[in-house]
Amino acid sequence: MIVAVGRLKAGPERELCARYVDRTGKSGRALGLSGPDMHETPESAARRPEDRMIEEGAALIAALPEAATVIALDPRGREATSEEIAADIAALRDRGVRALAFLIGGADGLSDAARARADRLIAFGRATFPHQLVRVMMAEQLYRATTILSGHPYHKA
Repeated sequence: MIVAVGRLKAGPERELCARYVDRTGKSGRALGLSGPDMHETPESAARRPEDRMIEEGAALIAALPEAATVIALDPRGREATSEEIAADIAALRDRGVRALAFLIGGADGLSDAARARADRLIAFGRATFPHQLVRVMMAEQLYRATTILSGHPYHKA
């Protein structure tokens, strides 16, 4: 499951994200993986960035399935390779984890509470990306993980 702040509006980002989610669902079934589902939470209208992060973080946490293992995308997280993301997903699946959620904050980032709820933090590098684009990148990495785990030639190691 990808839990993200804001809605992807109609356009290329939404289409690309939907394409990767669909591909991941199809290729993941043979690996014992389901989803990913996409859950969008509203952006906060608060004036101060700190208040926006708190409101958005609470909405992200509220959207999580009970007992979910949570991986939050945060620039302070550990940079992970595609192979490491795939290995983490496989290890969690093999340990019987039933719900895995990836958190993506809004334009201001994740609240302290959302980061604290996460079981681990990962980063797509130290550069700043629009949160809508990070959603596409996460969807692609989930698809890439299924191709790595299945030995598909999509992934060029």
